Amino acid sequence: MAKVKKKLTTAQKKVKAERQKKYMWVFMNGKQVRVKRPEMIDGIPKDEWIEQNASPIWLHQNEMWDVLDARESLEQNESEEIDG
Repeated sequence: MAKVKKKLTTAQKKVKAERQKKYMWVFMNGKQVRVKRPEMIDGIPKDEWIEQNASPIWLHQNEMWDVLDARESLEQNESEEIDG
């Protein structure tokens, strides 16, 4: 005999929706694991949004020198292409 599937109550549906917003399923070492979703701003991951929109002063104050170096190297490459 087949098992009868029970329907979720409205409260259970709300809890499930909250949980799906907060977590996502990924595979690690061949097993399915639930992990927290990355924080999003305007539909972009938080780290990418900061890289695109932060000022150099803010990046320096928050010790994000790798982003500053990447920006400077991009600017140098663009200026070399324009000059040469």
